[in-house]
Amino acid sequence: MSTGSSNYSRKYKAAVVGSGNWGTAVAKLVAENCAEKNELFEKEVKMWVFEEKIDGKNLTEIINTEHENVKYLPDIKLPENLVANPDLRDVVMDADIIVINIPHQFLRNICKQLADIDFSKKYAISCLKGLNISPKGPELLSDYIVEHLGLHCGVLSGANIASEVAKEKWCETTVAFPPHPEFKEGDPDALLMRELFERPYFHVQVSEDTAGVSIGGALKNVIAIGAGIVEGAGWGDNAKSGIMRHGIVEMVKFGKTFFPTFKARTICYESAGVADLITTCSAGRNVKVAREAIRQNRPIEEIEKELLNGQSAQGVITMDEVHELLTNQNIYHEFPLMAAIYKVIREGLPVEGLVQQLLEARDD
Repeated sequence: MSTGSSNYSRKYKAAVVGSGNWGTAVAKLVAENCAEKNELFEKEVKMWVFEEKIDGKNLTEIINTEHENVKYLPDIKLPENLVANPDLRDVVMDADIIVINIPHQFLRNICKQLADIDFSKKYAISCLKGLNISPKGPELLSDYIVEHLGLHCGVLSGANIASEVAKEKWCETTVAFPPHPEFKEGDPDALLMRELFERPYFHVQVSEDTAGVSIGGALKNVIAIGAGIVEGAGWGDNAKSGIMRHGIVEMVKFGKTFFPTFKARTICYESAGVADLITTCSAGRNVKVAREAIRQNRPIEEIEKELLNGQSAQGVITMDEVHELLTNQNIYHEFPLMAAIYKVIREGLPVEGLVQQLLEARDD
């Protein structure tokens, strides 16, 4: 599809905060679109990089001269209009649309660094996978961004393995970007966000359900740990499919319990729901680290460090956060799969105990 520049009041400048493998893969496709759709977007795309040395050189220097993120997305050519920058404030200062794509545990610190900037005329898309858990209950990370930075924020999530997206293998994703409360004709909308992300190999579905898209992106990582547990125990695909089915049930229940605007159909029909769960339970980081933790009978954090090149699987952090939330709310018994996953990983529950908990609370 093409919207044409006449639909919008001006051209928009995009920037990306985050340069891990998923951050870089998304920055690549955003930069491709900004180079091609010059009636909609400014050509240059800045990408914030947490500076580190690689063989004595700054990673930003390597990205800007060799056009490759050799640490987090090796062997992938990046567009020349994608400019790595270690100065976070400089990256966001002149941007109109900010794509936030960092491990969710770093969001609080990022927001603190940017708290004094006026974001009232800027927009954001969160690619983060997780929730903000507080004594008050769970909060969408997009809502946390709105609360602490004061800009309108949507969400992108889907069945998107970073390496496959970077290699331009076809996939789908979901972007939720409800209208701004003070929306005026010509302002950025969901269709503009589709234009920013959609490529021939990256198909974007548009939604208004930020809660559903966010919950799918967060909880599928926890369910994938469960899939990795049964895989590590050698129980086969039938068992893994059963874990995934129970996972969908609990994802929907979680959404209905905590978020009034949540739509179950997002989990059941969208890429951000069931498709993302299938992919993550088949080939994602979380299933891999859980599988090896069970096979080797070692702490999952040790496996993370060995397999992920310094990055986080995200599901382990979310698992702990959800455990804290459900315990504080005294409703852990209503989520037997997520309860059992935590007990296997943190409390040494035998893998057989996971199935026993599901049988004791089965929903038939």
